[in-house]
Amino acid sequence: MSDTLLALLVTVPLVAAIFPLLVGLRVDDAGWPIAMAGSLAVVGLAGSLASTIYTAGPEGQRLIHELAGYPAPYGIELVGDGLSALIALLIGVVAVAVLVYDRSVDRPDAFYSGYLLLTGGLLGMTLTGDLFNLFVFLEIVGLVTYALVAAGDGGEAAYGALKYLFLGTVGASLYLIGVGYALVATGSLNMLDLQTRLAEVGYTDPLVQASFGFILVGFMLKIAVFPLHTWQPDAYTHAPDTVSAFISALVSTTAAYALIRIAFDVFTVDFFAANPLIADTVVLIASISIVVGSLLAATQTEVKRVFAYSSVAQFGMVVVAVGLNSRTALFGAVIHLIGHGLMKATLFMGAGTLSSAYGASTIADYAGLAKRAPYTGGAIAVTGLALVGIPPSIGLLGKWYIGLGAVESGTWSVAIVIFVSTLLSLSYVYQLIEALYFTPLEEPTGGESTADGAVDHATMADSAVADGGHAGRIAPERVAVVALLAVSTVVLFASVGLFDAMLDPVFGRFFQ
Repeated sequence: MSDTLLALLVTVPLVAAIFPLLVGLRVDDAGWPIAMAGSLAVVGLAGSLASTIYTAGPEGQRLIHELAGYPAPYGIELVGDGLSALIALLIGVVAVAVLVYDRSVDRPDAFYSGYLLLTGGLLGMTLTGDLFNLFVFLEIVGLVTYALVAAGDGGEAAYGALKYLFLGTVGASLYLIGVGYALVATGSLNMLDLQTRLAEVGYTDPLVQASFGFILVGFMLKIAVFPLHTWQPDAYTHAPDTVSAFISALVSTTAAYALIRIAFDVFTVDFFAANPLIADTVVLIASISIVVGSLLAATQTEVKRVFAYSSVAQFGMVVVAVGLNSRTALFGAVIHLIGHGLMKATLFMGAGTLSSAYGASTIADYAGLAKRAPYTGGAIAVTGLALVGIPPSIGLLGKWYIGLGAVESGTWSVAIVIFVSTLLSLSYVYQLIEALYFTPLEEPTGGESTADGAVDHATMADSAVADGGHAGRIAPERVAVVALLAVSTVVLFASVGLFDAMLDPVFGRFFQ
């Protein structure tokens, strides 16, 4: 019965996506409750999957569900293990958290249908065991994301969505070309079957090399690795705050997970051993992305762009772990993926909270806001320090193990790059903290207290904001969810044992 969890995790949000539109024909404001019910179901199912895998013996920590009962390699499989269970749980938790944050905003039912459809697509990418069906889910995720980004007010959101559409389509097409080369070389699309057949064809075969190359570049574009990152800042900055938080936490994260899955479960470590030039190229490009992303983030003045460019650096660390072909580095990369998802959801929701309450969008606008919004300001500060890697935080764990894996592999340059990136990250996080806590701002002459301890300042209530909030008022649920996620980035510092228990059987298979 446990393998049916895999099918339910994908189908529940996809089927639930129909109901906001259907029920909305007769009931007003039906979208949010339905989306929340679907997201809570995802959390429950993902938690059950993680628990099943965690408590199973080494032989039972991999679940396979054959859709319609057709066996591989011709049937479609859903595969669950410790790695996919962690990503599925992250998707569910973030989906619920962002919906809590979004509760005070009036949105059409179609928005919540798209939200559930995106959640289902992300889960499909996480659990599929077939390369072509990964493309199908990748397209679902892409098309819905383009639409949600365009839901922002003004032409800038439409421009960001259009740019994302063009570049995202190119990335998906490159991935599909790579899958086509793999099919020509082996005659199979099933991941487990491909692992055996690629070894039989030979890892130095030009078709196999071309297949990995196209898949790699396609995912680098989806992940937003420099110089293929140009869609990300505009999409994250101009999308509604709710959408920015959701996609920054999950879309590139799931694409990075898929790259890890394909690199080590399909092509395997033997491919990198047979093609050292490819591995070195991945390390070089990812290292450049780490440094350039950090530099670009440090030079921004708009807060959402700071966080967007920082993702270019953070995902560079994940990709560099793939090129290092190191078990320790890959362990750090997975922790970093989980941590980055939680941190970016927190930071973008915190930024959206201050934007909706005070119209603050630049670092200069944050001057003195920690006094007016102490909980939200504190959550941004704590999460920002976690992003830098200040202990105790999950941000430190990911960087530490990636750097340690680089040292074990003899690639000291990567450890140096991570250290330089950490210093650059500290520079832009310090700017935020300095503005929040140490830059004076004139006290308002009067006003009413808000849920976050802020003061309702009449001069800040001139205009509506893109995410539908109202100046000077902070919804309590927004404060609560941002604060809880910020605390989680610290609490998870003690999670090494849990991650090791979930990932050890998976990595034992990857690095056997």
